[in-house]
Amino acid sequence: MRIGRVGIVVVVLWLLVGVIAAAQRGYFSTSETNCAKAGNTIVTVIAGPLNYLGINPKLKCTVPQPSK
Repeated sequence: MRIGRVGIVVVVLWLLVGVIAAAQRGYFSTSETNCAKAGNTIVTVIAGPLNYLGINPKLKCTVPQPSK
């Protein structure tokens, strides 16, 4: 059971570092939301400490336009 607790702590710390990296990049500072910004925020949080090793995850997102 102790390994499970350590794993949970590691995952929480990993995601916390990702949230810090996303905040430093200004992803939480504006109210403008779109698919690409939401995707970039999510992958930055998931990448966690890898952000500080030079990883800069980006997503390109295209949403289909409504028909006329």
